Amino acid sequence: MTFYQNLSKYGAKIVGLPKLFKWAFNLSPMYRRSTARIQSVSDDLSKICIKLPITYKNKNYMGTIFGGSMFSSVDPIPMVQLIYLTDHQYVIWGKSAEIYFKRPAHIDLHAEFTYTQEELKEIEERIKTEKEIVIVKTTQLTDKSKETLYCEIRKTIYIADKSFYKQKREQKKAESENVS
Repeated sequence: MTFYQNLSKYGAKIVGLPKLFKWAFNLSPMYRRSTARIQSVSDDLSKICIKLPITYKNKNYMGTIFGGSMFSSVDPIPMVQLIYLTDHQYVIWGKSAEIYFKRPAHIDLHAEFTYTQEELKEIEERIKTEKEIVIVKTTQLTDKSKETLYCEIRKTIYIADKSFYKQKREQKKAESENVS
């Protein structure tokens, strides 16, 4: 288990998972460097809201929010959120991402990450039949009122049945040993 996995296992018992999710992300060095902060986490973890303020730490040459800060503020959340929503029962990886800059950001940005019960049920059903799937989650960085879109990020997430994934890795390892 990684440091973060151990922290979540024991910390959730003390402060509750939503609070821990928020605090752990906001205090972890990897997320702090994005300059974003998680503002709220719903009790069931199905909705997470972040704020990416414009500061001297993330302004680019043109005085707008650096694109790397926009991306890194969004990058880990859909994957980690899904891991907890599915109670660690699948192998889940961020596979790829596409970022679309719509306009320069001279103001603080906001984003929401949501998974509906229907999405979670569909993932469960697809994994039962297909064993491994990919989904695409789209996140929009907007102004506070959600009226103006500044950036859209499409995150491709790989999800697999754990035993299927293990068997697939063992098979690939055996194939590579046979080639050598």
